[in-house]
Amino acid sequence: MKVINRSMGSLEWFLLIALSALWGGSFFFVEVAVDSLGPLTIVALRVGLAAVALNVIIVAMGLRMPLDRQVWTAFLGMGFLNNMIPFSLIVWGQVYITSAHASILNASTPFFTVIAAHYLTSDETLSRGRFIGVMLGIAGVIAMVGADALESINVNTLAQLAVLGAAISYACASIFGRRFRTLGCSPLVTATGQVTASAVVLIPLALVVEQPWLQPLPSREVFGAVVGLALFSTALAYILYFRILATAGATNLALVTFLIPVSAILLGTTLLGEQLEPKHLAGMLLIGLGLAAMDGRPLGLLRRKLSYSE
Repeated sequence: MKVINRSMGSLEWFLLIALSALWGGSFFFVEVAVDSLGPLTIVALRVGLAAVALNVIIVAMGLRMPLDRQVWTAFLGMGFLNNMIPFSLIVWGQVYITSAHASILNASTPFFTVIAAHYLTSDETLSRGRFIGVMLGIAGVIAMVGADALESINVNTLAQLAVLGAAISYACASIFGRRFRTLGCSPLVTATGQVTASAVVLIPLALVVEQPWLQPLPSREVFGAVVGLALFSTALAYILYFRILATAGATNLALVTFLIPVSAILLGTTLLGEQLEPKHLAGMLLIGLGLAAMDGRPLGLLRRKLSYSE
């Protein structure tokens, strides 16, 4: 059995940073589109256009999609956990909270991933550093949402819980996606399959529930945001996603969610005029410390520097 690479090399880190920029941009694109289009319409367009683009690439490269029922069942399961649930929850959440706020809450994904990986896999167990990281991450989430939030639940609280629900779904998707290594699917085929399966389900659902043809024609800015969301933050991003997952593992891949808020916050504050509250910054700091504890490399580097100085 092939062992997942626990320590990422320079290529994996480059792909991880690129993926974080693409996914950080998704929060910006959604914020631009969410005032003009319904949440399900945005998600359906996202996966629909991405599916078209990825299938065109498959044909252009002379590849063939598998026809095996087991593989397509896996594609549907991955699409459910990695697209349908989290995309819908995040877009709905961004109706009520800012893109920067949503991206920071989404950074809790690694903590849920570590817990899921510990119980559902045999090679990604919960070490002491990862346990400390999980505790710090939970503290960060509580700092952001507020310990008293559940005492008076409002739509803002529900929006934050929706984004946290998306993070849990992403964590489960990271574990579920490991099976594609044994099914013999390349990253491109896996990305195409799960997005296509998602589009087949979401497009009819959006047409029935939101009837988007009854809404005013969106502006060029909204159209551009949807195209960017589909082609860059979905099609290209998922090619990188499955490439990293195949070689670095679910826990390492989940580190991307700490980098995502950087680009999301920069875009949100400079182009959308969003503002972060002190509790958001405190939460991001605790989540960052938690991720550093989980990864272990920052602490190891500090120890080596201290030993050299002695």
